[in-house]
Amino acid sequence: MHLTFRQLQVFTAVAKHQSFTRAAQALYLSQPAVSMQVRQMEEQVGLPLFEQLGRRIYLTEAGREMARYSAAITQQLEEAVQVINDLKGLAGGHIHISVATTGAYIAPYLLAAFSKLHPQVTVSMDVTNRETLLHQLAENEVDIAIMGRPPAGLALEATAFLENPLVIIAAPDHPLARIKAITLDMVATYPFIMREPGSGTRIAVEQFFEKAGVALHASIEVSSHEAIKHAVRAGMGLGIASLHTVREELLAGHLAVLDVQGMPIERHWYLVHRQGKRLSAAAQAFRDFLLNQDAARLLPA
Repeated sequence: MHLTFRQLQVFTAVAKHQSFTRAAQALYLSQPAVSMQVRQMEEQVGLPLFEQLGRRIYLTEAGREMARYSAAITQQLEEAVQVINDLKGLAGGHIHISVATTGAYIAPYLLAAFSKLHPQVTVSMDVTNRETLLHQLAENEVDIAIMGRPPAGLALEATAFLENPLVIIAAPDHPLARIKAITLDMVATYPFIMREPGSGTRIAVEQFFEKAGVALHASIEVSSHEAIKHAVRAGMGLGIASLHTVREELLAGHLAVLDVQGMPIERHWYLVHRQGKRLSAAAQAFRDFLLNQDAARLLPA
């Protein structure tokens, strides 16, 4: 077989997007050009790589095998480019970062501080949920992730760099907002607005209350911290959120943090990447930048 790297790039894009049109858009090519590259690759392989069922396309068995090897080849080439960039220094460096949804409240400030020192480094940042973030790490699609503690058992290297306290929030006129030293049993009698099962915050909260022997039941489940804040502010119940995500609302008097015994729940933000991954000079510089100083000082007061 005589395959070109361009053919592998196009094939990988079509396999990822499951669409010739979306692959063409991602690669800034015309759809006929993408179709031609795939057709030429199939001629070299001697087997069809895709099959179409209705309006969707799927990888054939040969396509799945090629996708596995194509990903490995692409990763090796990217590492080679990183080595060359390391020899050149940070000039022209690029970092692809994935951030858990709550991390969107802190990541821009961290990146802004880093960019002041390294203005020549460009950054791509994805803000996504925990499940997608872990998938991106597993598939080596990002350099570094910022998230709560990743699950054990995965081939990841995680380093804590910033405290991330979780607090119970309420509307300012909530009955508990005027009480001190509230017990967990007291707050558990009120309705709670919670993140969806599987989110890092939800997992930490459930573990905390289970360890305390208090049953906590979510009366409303939402998919974002913004939704929690608005629901709590509207008086629909109590919520649990990262202190970093509610600073503006607290300063404006739109929300209150309850004085609950045993709170806040102590968590941390972690810098995460795959074990054994060779970080580019730019990614390593960003990691060192956050680990070698008090990251909390980079955030707004």
